[in-house]
Amino acid sequence: MADTKLAQTDPKAAFWKEVGKLRAGMLGIEGSGQHMQPMSHHCDETGGRIWFLTKRSTDLFKAVGPTSKAHFCIISRDQDFHACASGPVAAEMDRAKLDEMWNPVVGAWFEGKDDPDLVMLSVRLQSAAIWASTGSSARFAYEIAKANVTDHDPDVGVHNVATFD
Repeated sequence: MADTKLAQTDPKAAFWKEVGKLRAGMLGIEGSGQHMQPMSHHCDETGGRIWFLTKRSTDLFKAVGPTSKAHFCIISRDQDFHACASGPVAAEMDRAKLDEMWNPVVGAWFEGKDDPDLVMLSVRLQSAAIWASTGSSARFAYEIAKANVTDHDPDVGVHNVATFD
C-alpha cells in the first residue's frame, strides 16, 4: 500500500521506497520518437541514479546522445503509486556497479560481464512526479460518493514532485 503521508512530506523517500520494490518500469529517451520500453532497473539512492543494462545494438542505446534525457515510469503492483522520473542519461561503465547488478537473469541476456555488446546506462535523476493513492476501498468509496453529491473532487491521494540533488 502506498504511503500517502510519506508522499506528501518526503516525495523523494516515497519514490525510492516504491521503485525499490519493483523489478521493472518503462524507460524512454526524450525526443527519440521511440516508444518507451520495459527495462529492469537498479536503484542507487545514494548516488541519485537508476542504472540499466542493455546492448549497444539496441535502438534504445543508439538513441542516447551526449545531451539526452530519459524518462522512467513506474506503477506499483497494487496500482496505488505512479511515478515518472527524469534526468540526463549516459552510457557509463562502472565495474563495481555491474558486479552488484549481475545475476543469473542478467547473465541470460549477455555473454558474461565482458560481453562487448553490454553497456550500462545511468540516469541521474533530476525530478520525479509521483501520485500515491489510498489503498482503502472504504475511503475510496466514501470519497467517490461524497464527490457525486458535492462540488468537490474526490480526495483519494497525493500528487507531489520529488527533486534530486
